[in-house]
Amino acid sequence: MRRTSVLFVAVILIASLVLGACAKATEAPAPTEAPTEAPVVTEAPTEAPTEAPTEVDPWADVVPAKEIVWWHQHTGEAREAAIAKIVSDFNATNEYGITVTAEYAGSYGDIFNKMLPILNTADVPDVVVGYQNQVATYQLADAMFDMNELIDHPKYGLTKEEQEDFFPGFFAQDVLSLFGNQRLGLAPNRSMEVMYYNMDWLTELGYDAPPTTPEQFKEMACKASVTPFSGATEGAASPTGYELSIDTSRFASWTFAFGGDMFDYTTNQFTLNSDAAVQAWTFIQSLFADGCARLVTENYGDQSDFGNGTLLFSVGSSSGLPFYGDAVEADGTPFAWSVGAIPHTTADPVQNVYGASVSITKSTPERELAAWLFVKYYTSADVNAEWAKASGYFPVKQSVAAKFQDVFAADPAYKTAFDLLKFGKFEPPVPGYDFVRDNVIEPVMTNIVDDPTADVKALLDQANLDANAILAEQMAQIK
Repeated sequence: MRRTSVLFVAVILIASLVLGACAKATEAPAPTEAPTEAPVVTEAPTEAPTEAPTEVDPWADVVPAKEIVWWHQHTGEAREAAIAKIVSDFNATNEYGITVTAEYAGSYGDIFNKMLPILNTADVPDVVVGYQNQVATYQLADAMFDMNELIDHPKYGLTKEEQEDFFPGFFAQDVLSLFGNQRLGLAPNRSMEVMYYNMDWLTELGYDAPPTTPEQFKEMACKASVTPFSGATEGAASPTGYELSIDTSRFASWTFAFGGDMFDYTTNQFTLNSDAAVQAWTFIQSLFADGCARLVTENYGDQSDFGNGTLLFSVGSSSGLPFYGDAVEADGTPFAWSVGAIPHTTADPVQNVYGASVSITKSTPERELAAWLFVKYYTSADVNAEWAKASGYFPVKQSVAAKFQDVFAADPAYKTAFDLLKFGKFEPPVPGYDFVRDNVIEPVMTNIVDDPTADVKALLDQANLDANAILAEQMAQIK
């Protein structure tokens, strides 16, 4: 999963924003004299009110702003054209006369760094793309709009059916327990970790289906490491069963597959040392100890080795489907391949799903309402289908499947992955997660597989302490 590391300067910037906000507060003057007697009620009301007071709708008199700005990170001819069409259609058809200006603002990391100095100012974009942990960092300064204010609104909100059309895991991903279950985003697209496998090689090894359990996975991977594939490119590397990328999303995927999680959402603490995590990473360590796996040593090296026929299994993002296909076509003799669930110990698969969402910054009610109306349009079923087809991401609405029969027919591997979306689980949407990824989880992954005698439990115990210390430092910035 590609995420840009967050600079530690974020903490300083957030702290200054919060302290600056606190400095504006003033104390109310104390009364100069306390009352000497309680007031006397001389007469009870003769008649009780017959009706409870009507609840006031704070959005009733709000007129949406006419112009708003959306910062995004999308590049590439197909995605840029799709974004332009979606924005143009919204501008031409919305009944409020809202005009959205879509601006490419750089990578996820570029956008994050641009956002920090302008939080809670008039310069913020109205809609911004971001991963959940990045948006959580913004919210340390109380800088993001809680969509719960509008999502159930009788006029502007989503109907029950529209809400239930989202894949449940996608819909829940932007509700952050650390901030009182505020909804700080809505998903326009998602990707998912899947297992890529060479079916022709499995057939040569005597198997008629990919593995579904860790034990099957290890048996096949170890057999492949000593039995080269007949279709391998001449002069390519020696065969291996599995290549591991040192990436926190791999840590999450294998931990989920063994029935665990990385975070306890009731205590709001990391759980990197759960029994399931220890089991998962003891299993991965054994693959390396037995010579059945090796590390990915260059960017997308697993895609290249898969394509040249020297790698039986790879685990990575579904967004890589076209690139794996290109690698198979480009290197050696094309072979039959597909994707499947991560081998698991649970009754059903547990799939790591992720992706950036669109969030709304705090500004004025007029700008916030206009931004919400665009986000609602952008994530609606018909537009979601249009965007998913153009972008190659998965749609977030379950009803889109009916509109995707042509896509499924053209790309059976995409259909296989799509059918796994209902088993989705997600990584922690908490402030400082980028620090935890880069400085805690990825180093401990390397330590586990580099030393076959390393104590996995002890390493994960320390990693968990370090992760929760980072989280505490981040949360201490809330005033």
